Amino acid sequence: MNILLINHYAGSVRHGMEFRPYYLAREWVKSGHNVQIVAASFSHIRADQPEMSGAAQKSEVIDGIDYRWYRAPSHAGNGAGRLLNIVTFICRLWLNGKAIAREFEPDVVIASSTYPMDIWPARRIAKRAGAQLIYEVHDLWPLSPMELGGMSRWHPFIVWCQRAEDYAYRQADKVVSMLPRAKEHMESRGMASSKYHHVPNGIDTGEWEQCQPLADEIRSELMRIRNRGLPLIGYAGTHGLANALDVLLDAAKESAGQFEVVLVGTGPERGRLLQRVKDEKIENVSMLPAIPKSCMPEFLSTIDIAFIGLLPQPLFRFGISPNKLMDYMMAGKPVVMAIRAGNDPVAETGCGISVAPGDAAAIRDGILKLAAMKPEEWKAMGEKGRAYVLAEHTYPVLAQRFIQLIES
Repeated sequence: MNILLINHYAGSVRHGMEFRPYYLAREWVKSGHNVQIVAASFSHIRADQPEMSGAAQKSEVIDGIDYRWYRAPSHAGNGAGRLLNIVTFICRLWLNGKAIAREFEPDVVIASSTYPMDIWPARRIAKRAGAQLIYEVHDLWPLSPMELGGMSRWHPFIVWCQRAEDYAYRQADKVVSMLPRAKEHMESRGMASSKYHHVPNGIDTGEWEQCQPLADEIRSELMRIRNRGLPLIGYAGTHGLANALDVLLDAAKESAGQFEVVLVGTGPERGRLLQRVKDEKIENVSMLPAIPKSCMPEFLSTIDIAFIGLLPQPLFRFGISPNKLMDYMMAGKPVVMAIRAGNDPVAETGCGISVAPGDAAAIRDGILKLAAMKPEEWKAMGEKGRAYVLAEHTYPVLAQRFIQLIES
């Protein structure tokens, strides 16, 4: 089968996130399928961008996957520069659609960019090739920029997104959602119920089998913290407003001498959070630099309890599928989750405690409740999460599920 996967932000182990397109495509290639990923040359979430050398497009093969990069301008932030980046990629995809259909001859076309506007060139390619069309939903646009960013439903960009979303639900042969509770919303925008399929995010077990050691200075600092003899609470990931780390700091500030907190990662709020820890003398919080993804298993092995939180937002009523939580579960760690969502993987699996988001007292009490348990109880909780991830969230499992729905 020839599978064309369109994802503006697709990355690889060479370029950094977004990783899902790479991991799915790698499994499909292992199963004997031909896969071409079409992506933009610039993505604000990639660690490294492909080298274009002035060309409008470039092809390269990574682990058997045929990548086709289309030049799109770089940008910073979510303003006009990002809009130009999106429009440029969509236009290049539209103009090259005929050549893609002729040269690659896809049997299935997957429109998978975070925004929905790639559905128009994707359908054009699918129609020319006589291919099946699948619309894959990461986040619900335009609801996400409306509810999280406060944009008006009458903003021209939102109107454009809404037209694309409605078109996608009507025209796609199948709709794949990473969000487990989004079906009702999709039906309200015109999707036939029979089109809906849920394929969540996952983890790559190979990274856990071939993990890399932490830098010496990071390991030494972690050991210094551990030697204080208190339960160690860990957070690994982006330091942004949405991640509710201020509330975690509030909980830690009220609990000096009861547990330690260590945060690793980077993000727009890291500098401010560092300054807050210093100014308020929150002595049981340590903030370490970001670590490579390949070192995450060793970091998680050093902590006792993992934390994940998000600010209270109505958008989460459609469910969550955070990669960070999958990593925590794979590490076999009990989890304190401060998220109110349409699903609750922590409660459903029994791998930790769920508490109210945005509530420092609730987070503190949840941490203290877990901290008071015996190590064998932590281990039992962690094993439940790990078993769940291995059964439901590894990329070989998810890739096969995707193929089954294509062939159904």
